[in-house]
Amino acid sequence: MAGRVATAARARRKTAAPAVDHDDYTDAYLRGILGRVRVIAMVGTSTNWNRPSSFAMKYLQHKGYRVIPVNPNAAGETILGEKVYAALRDIPAHVDMVDIFRNSAAAGPIVDEAIAIGAEIVWMQLGVRNDDAARRAESAGLTVIMNRCPKIEYGRLHGELSWGGINSGIISSKRMKPRR
Repeated sequence: MAGRVATAARARRKTAAPAVDHDDYTDAYLRGILGRVRVIAMVGTSTNWNRPSSFAMKYLQHKGYRVIPVNPNAAGETILGEKVYAALRDIPAHVDMVDIFRNSAAAGPIVDEAIAIGAEIVWMQLGVRNDDAARRAESAGLTVIMNRCPKIEYGRLHGELSWGGINSGIISSKRMKPRR
């Protein structure tokens, strides 16, 4: 099943993804990605409830996304109601987006696996950037986001940070531009 889904996804992607400035994503670009995603494979999800990956997973589930945890050390267990898989290739469902909660060096092989399963989007978490892997993914037709958190971006784009009284415009995952 997963092989047929990956083949169909590759067939839909006939050309490389358009060039994107990975230092400055527009809000419309991020909103478009988050609006078309339904199933997210979160690589590096922790079984420890107080780790950032657990908070992100729970938040995204509450926003209507299906988040499938991937962690070889917890394969077969259940995290927040979802079975944990050892690798992306083990997931029996189609995955729209792969969210990488691993370091930049580990992102390369994960991106290659995301390409192989026919994912459409690779999202690397805050502090995770691998330009070589991004080029490979974009050449294969995938959309790539680096050094951002989908939980934070969803909340920011939907005005949810203001609920806590902190929508000051200062909190951002974007690099600040130097003042002149």
